[in-house]
Amino acid sequence: MKTRKDVDFKMDTQVNTKMKIHKTVNEVFEAIVDPVKIGNYWFSSSSERWEQGKSVTLRYDEYEAEGVISILEVEESKKIVFSWGVEHGEETVVTITLKKLDDKSTIIEVTESGLREDDPEIVNKMIGQKEGWVYMLSCLKGYLEYGVKDLRASLIH
Repeated sequence: MKTRKDVDFKMDTQVNTKMKIHKTVNEVFEAIVDPVKIGNYWFSSSSERWEQGKSVTLRYDEYEAEGVISILEVEESKKIVFSWGVEHGEETVVTITLKKLDDKSTIIEVTESGLREDDPEIVNKMIGQKEGWVYMLSCLKGYLEYGVKDLRASLIH
């Protein structure tokens, strides 16, 4: 009889979040890759348009924070893949996929992978990342559907 110690257990440390946005796939895609639009709901600024192979600097003026992401893949109006966290020794990969639901709606899905299973803070980090992605998507939805530009950076930790 196998005991729990005999079973090789591997924790899934991937974080996944989905949301429906009542805008076209192209409008959602542009809100992410356009350095001006991103400042209305996510980061204060993006150094340039998100394109495959580029390193983009993102700023949060409110938190006096800055980070660099590496754009690994961009498929127009379908998919964006980037890595971040290298400067902190905790690199993860984020995949954003866009699926056309109909002519006026998009399902956006964010998956972040690469969180270390052996990290003693893994559960807190996964919860924090999930919370962050839900918040980002909520701000994106508010911006695109209703023109709300002041939700960004409103979370208090």
